[in-house]
Amino acid sequence: MIAEIVDGIIYIFLAIGVFFNLLAGVGLLRFPDVYTRLHAGTKCTTFGAIFICGSVILLGLKLWIQGNSEYSMLAIHTAGALIAILITNPTGAHALARASYRSGVKPVGAVVDHLEGLDKKAKLQKKEAK
Repeated sequence: MIAEIVDGIIYIFLAIGVFFNLLAGVGLLRFPDVYTRLHAGTKCTTFGAIFICGSVILLGLKLWIQGNSEYSMLAIHTAGALIAILITNPTGAHALARASYRSGVKPVGAVVDHLEGLDKKAKLQKKEAK
């Protein structure tokens, strides 16, 4: 009885993870500029990875409890991979967005740019401090 419930949760987690990863693919194809594409590519894939890794962790724990000792490290390795994804995905997206902005790529349809001129002000302040 409990094994069937766990299997159901695993399938639900897999379906949610695949759905969000598909949304990320659609967002990469449909969104107009690098910033919105980064948003779709990182938010959706991170959320999808959480659910897919959650299903693998549940599967590993279920098999370990059932006595299959060769699957005992599956949950631990997947949790480590999930932690790496949760750290590197937003960090990489931030670095790409910052590099895009600094290279002059403007957001499509942006009315107000709060960052415009901040780099020039920072450079002037550094010059004055020397």
